[in-house]
Amino acid sequence: MIAHIQGKLVEKNPTEVVIDCGGVGYHINISLHTYSLLPSTDQIKLFTYLQIKEDAHTLFGFFEKSEREIFKMLLSVSGIGASIARTMLSSLEPKQIIQAIASGDVGTVQSIKGIGVKTAQRVILDLQDKVLKLYDLDEVSMVLNNTNRDEALSALEVLGFVRKSSEKVVEKIIKEDPDASVESIIKKALKSL
Repeated sequence: MIAHIQGKLVEKNPTEVVIDCGGVGYHINISLHTYSLLPSTDQIKLFTYLQIKEDAHTLFGFFEKSEREIFKMLLSVSGIGASIARTMLSSLEPKQIIQAIASGDVGTVQSIKGIGVKTAQRVILDLQDKVLKLYDLDEVSMVLNNTNRDEALSALEVLGFVRKSSEKVVEKIIKEDPDASVESIIKKALKSL
């Protein structure tokens, strides 16, 4: 119903903004990802999604159209409501969510607060084919990178490193060199840890 809102930014905090549009202040719920992209100017445009329930009409805003599409896709999964979808987009970058779904990475999806194993599996089961088609991703390469990442993390855990700190280092290494072998990921990680 409301595709976007453009106007003067009146209030701004990490979870919501108020945009004055023709003298009417629209209260819009946002993700941390959108918050991080908001410009420093007071004139902004957000793509919106209006959720209508019996007891409330809630407006969600997104700086990027692609983030709104991911939000709508997440809502289509049974057990995922607007607040969990927004939490997902606040916890992970939209690209990370797409990659996790495409590669079947239950651990990444489950790492989001409020999502258990069954819900994470349902998200992947319901959306994997859609994501692979929509974003034209190559499933094989995604899974390969994911396998290298998982093997490297397991090896580092065996060597006594804490998984949380290892994950950050390994992610950075994979970002710099997506084709890195398991051995080279481990060697680079050992230098950084």
